[in-house]
Amino acid sequence: MEMCSSVVLGGLVLLLLLWLFRLRRQRHVHLPPGPCALPLLGNLHQIDKQAPFKTLTKWSGVYGPVMTVYLGPQRAVVLVGYEAVKEALVDQAEDFTGRAPVPFLVLVTRGYGLAISNGEHWRQLRRFTLTTLRDFGMGRKRMEEWIKEESQHLIDSLDATNAVPFGPHPFLSRTVSNVICSLVFGQRFGYDDDNFLHLLNILSAVLRFGSSPCGQLYNIFPWLMERLPGRQQVVFGQMDELRGFVMKKIHEHQETIDPGNPRDFTDCFLTSLKQEKDVSSSEFHYENLVSTVLDLFLAGTETTSTTLRYAFMLLLKYPDIQEHVQQEIDTVIGRQRIPQMEDRKSLPFTEAVIHEVQRFLDIVPLNLPHYATKNISFRGYTIPQGTVILPMLHSVLRDQNHWATPTTFNPNHFLDQNGNFQKNPAFLAFSAAHRYPPLTRRGIAAEPQEEHSGGALRRSTQEEHSGGALRRSTQEEHSAGGALSRRSTQEEHSGGALRRSTQEEHSGGAEMRKGGGTAQEVGSHVSDAIP
Repeated sequence: MEMCSSVVLGGLVLLLLLWLFRLRRQRHVHLPPGPCALPLLGNLHQIDKQAPFKTLTKWSGVYGPVMTVYLGPQRAVVLVGYEAVKEALVDQAEDFTGRAPVPFLVLVTRGYGLAISNGEHWRQLRRFTLTTLRDFGMGRKRMEEWIKEESQHLIDSLDATNAVPFGPHPFLSRTVSNVICSLVFGQRFGYDDDNFLHLLNILSAVLRFGSSPCGQLYNIFPWLMERLPGRQQVVFGQMDELRGFVMKKIHEHQETIDPGNPRDFTDCFLTSLKQEKDVSSSEFHYENLVSTVLDLFLAGTETTSTTLRYAFMLLLKYPDIQEHVQQEIDTVIGRQRIPQMEDRKSLPFTEAVIHEVQRFLDIVPLNLPHYATKNISFRGYTIPQGTVILPMLHSVLRDQNHWATPTTFNPNHFLDQNGNFQKNPAFLAFSAAHRYPPLTRRGIAAEPQEEHSGGALRRSTQEEHSGGALRRSTQEEHSAGGALSRRSTQEEHSGGALRRSTQEEHSGGAEMRKGGGTAQEVGSHVSDAIP
């Protein structure tokens, strides 16, 4: 114990000396302005621990859209508003492509994979990942068939609840994760598979830790948190379990692989690994495979299932919008088949609602930190090498100059005067330019949201009743949206359906609040895990 205290004290003294040395050097650097910071703590004592983006938004009104803050001893430059974020991530994309070595992700991936790689390492892995995922159906007909199959499994599992109140999150997580498993492992798991359910519970727990105040503290003082008792020690063991699951699946592939007939992403990576085993600079090695697969799960499962859950809740809260979507789907598609990706161009209002759900949800308010891999000149300031860069996507999705009613759920944000779907350049739900996640490019994050929510609405009928109660049609009790509303026609008045469904999440954690809550807490570190 005495030795541990000495190590901690020595570490604090060393950090203080480094802090003073860096302050001395920074006198000659023209940094963006920002609030005064304390040694070691930086500005942590001033930041809202549950919603740091609120504090940063407030500060931007004083210091401007480009400001310097200190997260403990780590210097960070925060970019606020669409113009500043676009100028950095799009106009100066090469300068801002670097990814910060976030300790939490370093711990999960052991420093390998896509999430925190930079330079040529990142380019090689990203190129292979995008090409391989496309070859196995991402954004194509093959993946659409997987999603249709999973949609049917989802509907069947919801039917099996027999009108008993339930939280939708576990069902949605299984559905989305199975789509990823089909791409990565070439197989799906039964919804009652104990190993699969255990994996999802661990994944959810790890992600919740990463976005919790304890997880944030680990990112700032990893050397200290690794030596202290607490929740993080349990999570460290869970990370090992996640890694063990992936390694087991890879071993199964090694035993059964046919190089001439690859079944999935893992087979393709193993084939490339064998082909380049004698190339010292190759990125195709075992550690990169394990960590890249973990990246894909981190990027896809929780964020997409949370978005789907939130979409259903918003449709319950706004039955007039739900009715409009359902009428459009019934008119264009009818009730004899599941919606397909090719239907999107004929469903402008539905498309607008899906985009507005992502904007309003604001699942990644701070994005995953970028990193200055060299000195950067930006808007007359100098951002020194080694600086963490935080593009605040929350400020982009709430920018009053680009959204008519930024704090209101309003699908008209994505419709023109004639009711046609129109894109908004300020729609940066995940990131922009080079670091945009592959799994959100009309793939994992786009198709399930379109087809699961569209399929659900095709099967359900709800109507306003008694000042806001949502009542199910007696003929169509088959959908996720309907299953949520079948809970009680007598008690769910004035948004009660939204409140009750969030309170009963089996594995989703805290209550989903309007415009934030669990989704932002979970997404603040992992939604962009595939940069």
